[in-house]
Parts: sequence; structure tokens; C-alpha cells
Amino acid sequence: MKSIENLGRGTLFCLAIAVLAWIFGKQVEVVGGPVFGILIGMLLALATSGKDTSSLAPGVKFTSKYVLQAAVVLLGFGLNLSQVAKVGVTSLPVIASTITTSLVVAYVMCRALKVPGRTATLIGVGSSICGGSAIAATAPVIKADDEEVAQAISVIFLFNVIAALVFPTLGSALGLTNEGFGLFAGTAVNDTSSVTAAAAAWDGMHPGANTLDAATIVKLTRTLAIIPITLALAFWQMRQERRTGAETASTFSLRRAFPTFVGLFVLASLATTLLALPAAVTAPLKDLSKFLIIMAMSAIGFNTNIVKLVRGGATPIALGACCWMAISLVSLGMQHVIGIW
Repeated sequence: MKSIENLGRGTLFCLAIAVLAWIFGKQVEVVGGPVFGILIGMLLALATSGKDTSSLAPGVKFTSKYVLQAAVVLLGFGLNLSQVAKVGVTSLPVIASTITTSLVVAYVMCRALKVPGRTATLIGVGSSICGGSAIAATAPVIKADDEEVAQAISVIFLFNVIAALVFPTLGSALGLTNEGFGLFAGTAVNDTSSVTAAAAAWDGMHPGANTLDAATIVKLTRTLAIIPITLALAFWQMRQERRTGAETASTFSLRRAFPTFVGLFVLASLATTLLALPAAVTAPLKDLSKFLIIMAMSAIGFNTNIVKLVRGGATPIALGACCWMAISLVSLGMQHVIGIW
């Protein structure tokens, strides 16, 4: 009974932070609720340093792990695969190229800059797929700790803001068409909120452009990459464990290679598509998913040493910058090759 009480206390603590972060995120959308959640959590951790917060620990741990996985599952209800297919023929080559580029750059720069492997993986996946959502899906698979997640989210946030502010003007200077900018924003900006911010700014600069819908659908198409990437990382993680002796059995375990929450994410996407679930059903679930991510990020922030995070921030930021610039250049280059720009 005591453990249940402690679980509830820590979970409610994270819920309170999430509500505050959600309000701030609505006011400053280019920053977003997840980043505010991490920041508030880290500041509270700093403020309570040296004090006994052990009663909060079970609930905070539960939130950072299981609430995070629940958020990923609900994220699947925002993916209508038939909608994605409509733009897939045009956007898929660009999406595949940018994702591959980001992962390769992250791997190379991880070695060159000596960035911890899990942090580099999270930054590479977050840069190439969909920011915080991809990091949320990947972290449990590669067993990243809260500080590694917070580091990756912080790096992604930095380049999200830069992209949202700079890309509309850059697109105009380069002479991108409305279709071209929608594809550029959808493939080269990380988080959904920043994609919509950049596309909305473009529409404001070009009345009647209507790139917001196109950029959002391209972004949703990118989100589908969560499935093969998490599965590939799960296989890799299992192989590493066996190599180091953590897994002694020689038989293949599909259950371990295929995380349950990823399977449920796939089923949610299929249900949305095959059952043609209306927006009245899927919209609240998508909103709940976003809020649960904020809640999980609040827990992760509270478990993060902000001083250590700042001290170790230079090389992850450099890695994130390389991924971001490479994705942007490849996105523009592929558009030129296929004749959109």
C-alpha cells in the first residue's frame, strides 16, 4: 500500500509539472511543452538538491518509462496511412535520403567527437525522424538514461527554434516553390510544432500558399520511420547484450527484439487507417499523446543533473549541428534532383 501511495505521489508531481509546461508550451509554441517540461523538471531538481525526495522516486521513474511508452502508442492514432500514401511517392525519396544522412552523420560524428553512443543515437534519430516523439520511442529500446534523453531533447530543441525562425526567409532567398518549401519544412525541421511554425510563417509571407497541410503530411510520413528504426535498434541492442554476456541464451527472442509498445503503435496506426477513425476520435488521443510526452519529459527533467548536462553540452550540440545541416542540404539537393525546386 505504501509503494502504491509513493507511486501516486511521484506521478501526480509529474502531472503538475506537465500542466504548467503544457500552458507555457501553448503560449510559446516554437519552444513547445516537452522542452518546458524538461526545463521545469531540471530546475525543480536543482532547487530540491540535498533534500529527501525519495518518496517521489517510484512515481517519477514510472512516468519516465511507462507513461512515455503509452504516449508513443497513442501517437499511432495520429497516423492515417492512406493520407501518408498520397504524398509518399513524391516525398519518400527525400525522406529516405535525409533519414539515412542523419544516421550516418550521427555515427561518424559520434566517433570523431567521442559523443556517448546512446546520446548520439538519440540525436541522430530525433534529427532525422520527428524530434521528441522519435526520442521517446527510441530511448526505451536502447535503454538510454534520463540524462541522455534530456541531452538529446535539448539539442533537438535548439535547432528546431533556429529552423522555425530561419527557414522561411532562407526558402524565399533560394526561390523555393510552395510545394518545395512544404517538402523542405517537412523533411528538414525536426519537431511537429516547429514544422507547423515554419510552414505557417511561409504561408504568412506568401498569401494563398497553403503549405501548412503539405508540410504536416510530409512530417507524418517521416514519423512512420519510427517503426523500422526502433526495430533495427532493438535487434542491435539484443546483439550487443549477447556479445557482452548480458544475454547468454543463443536462441532468438522475437518478444525482446520487438518491443510491445512499438507493436501497439503499429496497431494504432492500422486501426486509424483500416477503420477510418474520424477526427473526433483520433484528435483527443493525439492530444493525450502529446500531453503524456510532456509529462514523461517532466519526469526525465527531474531526474537530470542540469550542471552535468551543461558541462557536457558542447559536443552533442556540435553533433546535432552536423546532422541538422546535412539533412537541410540533402533535402534541398534531392528536391533539385527530382525537379521540385
